Parts: sequence; structure tokens; C-alpha cells
Amino acid sequence: MRALLLVLVLLLAPSAALAEPDWAVRLAARLGALESRLDGELGVAVRPLDGGTHFGWRADEAWYLASLVKVPVAIELMARVEAGTLSLDERLALRAADYVDGAGPTNWAPPGSELALGALLEAMLTESDNTATDLLIRRLGVAAVNRRARALIPPRHGPLGPITPLVEVRRHLYRQLHPRAAALTGLDFIELHKQESDADRLTWLVERLDLAPAALHRPSLDAAFDAYYASGLNSGRLDAMAELLAALGEGRALGKAATGRLLAVMARTRRGERRLEAGFGPGIRFAHKTGTQRRRACDAGIASRQAGDDRQRVAIVACVRGAAEARAERALAAVGRALRETLFATPTGAAHGSGRAASQSRK
Repeated sequence: MRALLLVLVLLLAPSAALAEPDWAVRLAARLGALESRLDGELGVAVRPLDGGTHFGWRADEAWYLASLVKVPVAIELMARVEAGTLSLDERLALRAADYVDGAGPTNWAPPGSELALGALLEAMLTESDNTATDLLIRRLGVAAVNRRARALIPPRHGPLGPITPLVEVRRHLYRQLHPRAAALTGLDFIELHKQESDADRLTWLVERLDLAPAALHRPSLDAAFDAYYASGLNSGRLDAMAELLAALGEGRALGKAATGRLLAVMARTRRGERRLEAGFGPGIRFAHKTGTQRRRACDAGIASRQAGDDRQRVAIVACVRGAAEARAERALAAVGRALRETLFATPTGAAHGSGRAASQSRK
């Protein structure tokens, strides 16, 4: 039904809308058909670098960004390295209080280990390591990370966040169930994460906080996640995230050497092979970061295609909300295919158009 409405909008729209680039019209039709089959919602922002038509599908709505917020952490770190106030060889001591649940190698290091900033950066971006991220945020200061993100995004797109440490994500989430959860530690959340089911997690939480089951403020973990997502923490518009990536890709966030180094790390990510990258196929290089949380899945980065003398560089942000992770990943792969067959099948000059926004907030 939504796809049919989209066709009617395109047919009845004023001449300004009909003047949208062909790739944008075709991409909108593809996304409309895809979302109509999805048990959830799809959001996409496309921001060609160095000039060109911007595209958005629900891109001006607030989305939970999950681990995409690790990109501004990385930019803040590399800006300090570039300024000479930090070195990637500097080491941080890992404390017992620093552990956070999630993937990555840092949780396997014993307390007291000294870990280089460069190794933490690599783990944060390529493995989405939460403990590495919080170590970096502790060294940089979360206020500085938020200032950097705000400075790189035009005010009309609104800010990202506020960005918080990853352990605070867990505290804010479980506080939706009971205020005492604010006192839980990273090690507590690791134990909580080990529980096999939602029922087991709620039982563990009740016992750890010494509560009666009836004392929980919400009936389920799903309800707690919904309340947390509504808080706006670690959230933002997808076009805002695309602008931050464009600032990185265009060399406005960092100098040439630091930009190249950071994008090289992002190109080595070992997560997200079933998302946009799966749809891009060969010939498109993607330096990116994924984000995943309950019923939320994102993939965002800078895609580059070189075909003879024709070169395209595009900041792309795509998210799915409301669907299970496997279904969301298939949808993101389909978005990648749609981009390959529309935007990336278009010569750069035709893709650039007038530099205006196209198809913003199609629903």
C-alpha cells in the first residue's frame, strides 16, 4: 500500500519534485516497495561528497543509532592525535570497573593490562568493542565527544545524542525497570547479558537488586527498551549522521593523513558483512560502522566507486527499527542492492544534479 501511495505522490507531485534526479526517484520507489514488505520501518540518508543531490527516506526522524556513536568518538581521538595532544601509542590501564558487556577483545584482557589508544581505536571500530569505547571516552571526556559531533553537523539537522558511555546505555535501560539499576556495574551487566532469556534476565535483576518481582516498573524488557529509545540518548536524525560522515570524508573533520588513517580502520571492520556491503557487491569500497540493539540495526559509512574516470564517494546511513536482527540485515542488504542499481549505476555528473535535497522524509 505504501509503495502505491509513493507512486501516486510521484505522479501528482509538482514539477519541482518531478525534477528530482532519476536515481533518487528510482531509489525512492525501491525503498517504498522494500518497506511495505518489512515488519518495521526503514530509514536511509544519502549524502554525496563534494557536492550533489542529498536523499532521505525518514532521514529527518529521530533514530536510535546504537554503536554508530563510536564514529564521533574516533574523530575526537584522531583530532587530538593530529593536534599533538595525544598519541596512539599512549596506554591506558584497564580497571575492573571498565568492563562492559558486548563483543570485542578487550574483555579478555585481565585487569591492570595497559592498552594502547591505537589498539582501542581498532577494536572499537572493527569489532564494536564496548569496553574499548568506554576506555576511550574516559580518556577523551564525553563532553568533548559531544562538542565535536555538534560542531560537525549543521544546526538544521539537529544534534546527535547526547552521546553517553556504553555502560550508561545499560544503566539508563535498566533504570526503566527500577531506579536501583543505576548502581549496577559493568561486571553486573556482563552477568546479566549471560542470562539465556528475558525471563532469566528479569529474575537475575530482581535478585541482584533485592526486589519483589512486582516492584519492577515495566512489564517486560521490550517495554524498557521502548522507554529507553524514547529518551533520545545516543539518537539522532540519519541526515545528521550522514553530515558527520561527509565532514570526515571531505576532510573538514580531520586533516588528510588522519582522515586516511581513520577511514582505513573503518574499512577493516569485521562486522556488517550481511548488511549494506552484501548488497553493494564487488567494486564498491565501504569504510563503515555498524550499530545493533534490540529491534534496531544500522550500517553507516562512506562508500566509494571507481569506474574508469568516474568516481563516486557517498556518505550513507541506513537503519531498520522494529524488525528482528536477521530480518533487518536482509533489509539492509536489499538497500545496498538498491543503491548499487540506482545511485552507483549513475554517472557522477548525473548523480550530482543541483546539490539540493531530494525525497526528504518519504513515508
